[in-house]
Amino acid sequence: MKRRVFASAAVAAGLVPRLASAQTAPATFQAAGDPPLNLTYRQVAVAEGLEHPWSIAWLPDGTALVTERPGRLRAIRGGRLEATPISGTPPVLVAPERGLVFQSGLFEVSPHPNFAQNRLIYLSYAHGTAQDNRLRLARATLDGNALTNLQVIFEVSQGKPEFQHYGGKILWLPDGTLLLSVGDGGNPPVAIEGGLSRLQAQRVESHIGKILRLRDDGTAPPDNPFVGRAGARPEVFTLGHRHIQGLARHPDGRIFATEHGPLGGDELNLIRPGQNYGWPNVGWGRDYAGGTPVGTGQRSGAGFVDPVLVWYPSVIGASGLMIYTGDRFPAWRGSIFAGGLATQDVRRTVLGANGEVTLHESLRIGQRVRDVRQGPDGLVYVLTDEIHGRVFRLEPGA
Repeated sequence: MKRRVFASAAVAAGLVPRLASAQTAPATFQAAGDPPLNLTYRQVAVAEGLEHPWSIAWLPDGTALVTERPGRLRAIRGGRLEATPISGTPPVLVAPERGLVFQSGLFEVSPHPNFAQNRLIYLSYAHGTAQDNRLRLARATLDGNALTNLQVIFEVSQGKPEFQHYGGKILWLPDGTLLLSVGDGGNPPVAIEGGLSRLQAQRVESHIGKILRLRDDGTAPPDNPFVGRAGARPEVFTLGHRHIQGLARHPDGRIFATEHGPLGGDELNLIRPGQNYGWPNVGWGRDYAGGTPVGTGQRSGAGFVDPVLVWYPSVIGASGLMIYTGDRFPAWRGSIFAGGLATQDVRRTVLGANGEVTLHESLRIGQRVRDVRQGPDGLVYVLTDEIHGRVFRLEPGA
């Protein structure tokens, strides 16, 4: 009964499109090999010399805020990167960089929807020690070039060892709540409470491997799908996730997520409240150790939601996600854009009326893409995840 009541409330609030429940999900689209190239744009530099930039967001006055994973928050004002970071960010756990494996640190920056009135900024980040760490969500007031009144408003239920799979993506919904992605904790042998950490993704008693829905003060809304279920965490919105690195909402209410698979099997998923996305029981990928299938070895199963699109057998390292709604690229309106860390590009996907993939192509960037966002000017902004990372925008014209 609670799920049925929640679904009705979610439709009324615009969290779920009214027609979605009446549609039959199309078969998963397999994106294999190199897709066609789109060359209808040019890259224009905005900022350089950022250390592993992770997230970008805009304030009402046009200022762009950018996180650097070592723990800094930077501002781009008037088209120029300010030399002095914004002070008052929380202390974050930063792992030593090992090749390209550098997953802990400061993640998302996201202004409150009513920032013009309350000046609140939200940050997600890794907290703790190498032996006991977890994802946290904090909010603070932006006062000039400083964050003040910093409050930790949420932290994940269990700590874990190692520096892997935090999640940390934030998406605001029309009713003023937010979604927060939480990774599965890491690859074997990373363990929580005596078992592989990934197994927590199937337990509603844990935040690990979930998308959570929170009020703006970090508490659970009373209409979340598992509220009232014995032992369940009231914040849980969906379960069965490995490592979500992109969250975006379509104007029609659909919510999408990009998710890292293991060896093969990165996913684009349509997110519905209360649903189970299968990890680690089912999936397209294979384990890093020995290349064996994960879970049951099946790609699909009863009670699990199949991906809209899967990048298989080669992964893209799916990162930031956006739905384009601007007018500078009219042909792109309504398209889904996902960053590619491994492929160093941005993937554009178009869905048909029934949710089936009708187009999948590549916008070549040439560096690891960590985030892709639409700016207030209607252009597409890209962050590259490098030791000397960049912010640049895509403008019309080859």
